[in-house]
Amino acid sequence: MISPHRIRPFCLLLTALALTGCLSDDESGGNDTSTGRLHFNGFSGLSYQTASQSGKTGTNGDFRYYPGERLSFRVGDLPLMDDVPAQPYVTLLEFFPDLRAALTNPSVDDRGLSTHTLTEQQLLDHVPLANLTRFLLALNWTENVRDDRGIEIRDRVIRQLNAALPDLTSPIDFNVSASEFAATGNPPSPANQLLSAICFYPPDNELCEEPPTFAEIDAAPPRPEDENDWDPNVDYREDLQNKRDRILEAARSLEDIDAEAARDYLERELNAITTAVSNRFYLDEETADVPATDTAIKSVQVRRIAANTNLAEIEAISTRPTDVVVHSYSWQTADVEYFVAGETGGESELILSFRPENTYRWIRKSLRVIIR
Repeated sequence: MISPHRIRPFCLLLTALALTGCLSDDESGGNDTSTGRLHFNGFSGLSYQTASQSGKTGTNGDFRYYPGERLSFRVGDLPLMDDVPAQPYVTLLEFFPDLRAALTNPSVDDRGLSTHTLTEQQLLDHVPLANLTRFLLALNWTENVRDDRGIEIRDRVIRQLNAALPDLTSPIDFNVSASEFAATGNPPSPANQLLSAICFYPPDNELCEEPPTFAEIDAAPPRPEDENDWDPNVDYREDLQNKRDRILEAARSLEDIDAEAARDYLERELNAITTAVSNRFYLDEETADVPATDTAIKSVQVRRIAANTNLAEIEAISTRPTDVVVHSYSWQTADVEYFVAGETGGESELILSFRPENTYRWIRKSLRVIIR
């Protein structure tokens, strides 16, 4: 008897040109882990709070939680977001309720298979997300975030941030337009005011000093034309001007991190998480050799490394349905059934797309079926 949860494509004819299944949803929750991670390469230095846990994210962006709890994040005394569902991987997209809801609606690719990646791509232009990402990237100790490194927000940066917060002309608002958020006028945007008050160098570095004022520069003597007349103990007008320029040029602003850089960073992190989740799963075989005379129903099963395979949804297609036909698939048993329909020498690839429990991400695995 066929399980009511097993999905059968309507057409089982050997001459079928395409077979695409329906989806079965399972909204069950539960998670036995208590360690989560903010992004793949991590955000260190953010303060977090749940109903039972609190602390700072570690080098890998790790935080502690119990299943079902919600997170709040802040950098120093600056709140970032509240009521974020705690889970093994949290991204900045999930900081925003509207984006969290959108992520649960997968897109369909040109093969007719569900995918979350297209949905993620469509959401990366979300203005508050871009503003928040640019701001956090600008707080990284080094100005550029390498592909395999996370964001490191040091205690020295947080102390300076906290000291500057009371002097902002208005609170930082991630929901304003991109141009307003990154404005460099007089006064600059609150985010840029905050960044300009932070020195990303050791405290004894000249670039962390207050720049000479115009009055101090004007009051200084001009440098003599003859180098032999220069006094090494005197700060000349040109010296002070150059020092002022160096200090001001070393100050960061959101102009240093544009929207494209923020998008590139988010894409890298999202792709890395998908790869990490995908690597936990495999098929019980990668290649199947089936005689043309053997038309019995075969199956391939999704397995998870060192854990039970709990899927929420699964679907599959055959790239050459005249040679190999998808018979059915089941999220409950985590398998796809198929049979051969072509002649000797034919072959097809079965592409399985499945969504593990407790994630919106869809994983792809493939089986090569060769007809002997």
